[in-house]
Amino acid sequence: MDEILRVIIAADPPPRLDKALARDVPEAAALSRTRLARLIAEGAVTRGGEVLSNPKGAVVEGDAIEIAVPQAQDYDVVAQDIPLEVVFEDEDLVVVNKPAGMVVHPAPGTPDGTLVNALLHHFGGDLSGVGGEKRPGIVHRIDKDTSGLLVVAKSDRAHHGLAKQFEKHTVRRAYRALVHGVPDVADPRLRGVRGVAVEPGEVVRVTSGLARHKTERQRQAVFFDGQGRHAITRARVLESFGSPACLALVECRLETGRTHQIRVHMAHIGHGLVGDPVYGGRRKLPVRAVPEEADALVRGFDRQALHAAELGFDHPVSGEEMLFEAPLPADMSALLEALRAG
Repeated sequence: MDEILRVIIAADPPPRLDKALARDVPEAAALSRTRLARLIAEGAVTRGGEVLSNPKGAVVEGDAIEIAVPQAQDYDVVAQDIPLEVVFEDEDLVVVNKPAGMVVHPAPGTPDGTLVNALLHHFGGDLSGVGGEKRPGIVHRIDKDTSGLLVVAKSDRAHHGLAKQFEKHTVRRAYRALVHGVPDVADPRLRGVRGVAVEPGEVVRVTSGLARHKTERQRQAVFFDGQGRHAITRARVLESFGSPACLALVECRLETGRTHQIRVHMAHIGHGLVGDPVYGGRRKLPVRAVPEEADALVRGFDRQALHAAELGFDHPVSGEEMLFEAPLPADMSALLEALRAG
């Protein structure tokens, strides 16, 4: 049965119905503008019994609008009993430590075995619904072969609040990456790379546009002069390895979160990730620069050496400041241990 939500348009409304509703719908209803547009298209929005089907239609102060909000429907994705490492959970959200090798969301090439399949089983019936469906609210993603922290909404109000924080770039995200070479802020070559700036604390800031590669459509590429989606990565060396130094453990902090952002930006500045098969991270190390065991582990590392280690945000309902950390996974830990043995 539909829930009837009554909204009175306040003073000085935006000129469009969808924008006016997005402004005046109670925050507790957690209806995004996208959801409102869909409800308008479905004929669920009325004024005095008249269906308002045009999202660009005019409204005036004092208009009484009724929105028929359907109950959340079952989600057409199968729940699967797949082990999950849950770092935190309450009635509105869950934070998980995703293993490398797991896709976040079902897609044509990966219809099951994903994080969403696992979460549906984990939640059972404990989902109030996101976007009108009983499904987890995915507000950000990490690549299949990247490990680490993800926050997922369990309710519309959480989804709405988290999405706003990601949109405003206020979410704190820090990754650990093992890269080829050692980014040195004093290196004239590095300083001369387009898009690179040096910040206090020996931080390398990389700023560019990111978009699909013009010929290799599975890759992302760096663009400038207003092309692509704006992207900023900050990188700081935590530890270097080898004699001569040829590898570095780097902390990468995201101001934006574009597809493959860290992998593309680190490759752009000449320090591709170890094991990255797409952006040129498979390089030979200098002879005897690291112990033989470590060299073998580097050559055999079968994914990009990237881990989402920190995730911080304000709880979308309580407002509490939250910060989570996840230790490095076993494969990266073993590799670093072997490198330190030298």
